[in-house]
Amino acid sequence: MPKIPYYLLISALFTTSIDSFAEDPRSVQSCDRTLHLKQPPSRAVANDINLTEMMFALKLQSRMAGYSGISDLQKLNPEFKKQAGKLPHISEKSPNIASLLAVDADFLFAGWNYGMRVGGPLTPSTLKEFNIEVYELSESCIHIMDKKISSFEDVYRDIERLGILFSVEDRASKWVSELKSELKEITEITKEIKNPVSVFVYDSGKDSPFTSGEYAIPNAMIEAAGGVNIVNDLKSSWTRTNWETVVNRNPDVIVIVNYGVTTAKQKIAFLRQHPALTDVSAIQQQRFVVLEYNEATPGIRNVQGTGKLAKSFYPDLFPVVANIAVQKQASHE
Repeated sequence: MPKIPYYLLISALFTTSIDSFAEDPRSVQSCDRTLHLKQPPSRAVANDINLTEMMFALKLQSRMAGYSGISDLQKLNPEFKKQAGKLPHISEKSPNIASLLAVDADFLFAGWNYGMRVGGPLTPSTLKEFNIEVYELSESCIHIMDKKISSFEDVYRDIERLGILFSVEDRASKWVSELKSELKEITEITKEIKNPVSVFVYDSGKDSPFTSGEYAIPNAMIEAAGGVNIVNDLKSSWTRTNWETVVNRNPDVIVIVNYGVTTAKQKIAFLRQHPALTDVSAIQQQRFVVLEYNEATPGIRNVQGTGKLAKSFYPDLFPVVANIAVQKQASHE
């Protein structure tokens, strides 16, 4: 048998190494770092209901060790409970390292202020020591780096990247394609609106309101629904403003985020009785629209929530269209 020249052998080994890496495409951007997995996670944990629903949409329950950050106060519906099945709810609040190790987690889908906080004990670097990889919610990256303002592209990107990491690209692509199609049905109408309604998002807070700045997904939802967020100049995601700003900018509509101890009905009652808001147009006209928590935070329900907003903003233009996302949503489940 003839001998293979040494340089050819080295070349063959090098080429094989490159080919092997090319055949392993589980490499995605996660905020300011590259996340590369040698194999799909098999013991994943998702934090918060909107992130968990993204994983359920991709039918990843069999590769999950549980979910966290969801309390009964966030009104878990029968549909979510059915999808969750016997998956353990490992913590009503954000998980900690001990709770993740207890379920032998190998992956965490979370975000900054969605389970992790800057300088806190739970971060990609602290979990790396325990062989737990982390993918960060795109909307939340603003807390650690510069990024573009909120966009549906953030949500599409998260779904697609989960598809890559878990090797379910086809499922992810189908979801993104359908969400884009549903959103287009709404924006084809709203893009013609000449005088958009002004909108304020009220999440919570009595002394100072907690709201959506330009880096939180409701900002993009409001724009797609034909409105303008009155605090779209706030260079933050979910943040605080003051009542004086709300009064001075006089919103036509107030969006209520429904979650927490205080119900949407109680939040509306508080705003109606607030002495400083008496002359605000939305209060005088009683124009409120309620978004559920998982519609107002990044996830598969954002288009559905945008439909609700559009119908509330312009009921004459959206007698049917606002229900499209809800109807198509059901076809996935």
